[in-house]
Amino acid sequence: MRNFTKRELVQYNGKRGTSGFIAYQEKVYDVSGSFLWRGGIHQVTHKAGEDLTASLDQAPHGADVLNKFPVVGILHED
Repeated sequence: MRNFTKRELVQYNGKRGTSGFIAYQEKVYDVSGSFLWRGGIHQVTHKAGEDLTASLDQAPHGADVLNKFPVVGILHED
């Protein structure tokens, strides 16, 4: 499994044909295949290429929604 830093994760923002990756509790998920993440943006407030650990707690759904996305790596400190 690949290791990512936050600097590397930001490159996977889902724009211009790049994959859309997000991080949650140190796991990196590929959300590229979800129509809810088109263009690297979800519900206007969440962006691919970021660690969403803090913001997911305020989402109307739980973290279990991430189970349908493949884990592609682990997020480490820069």
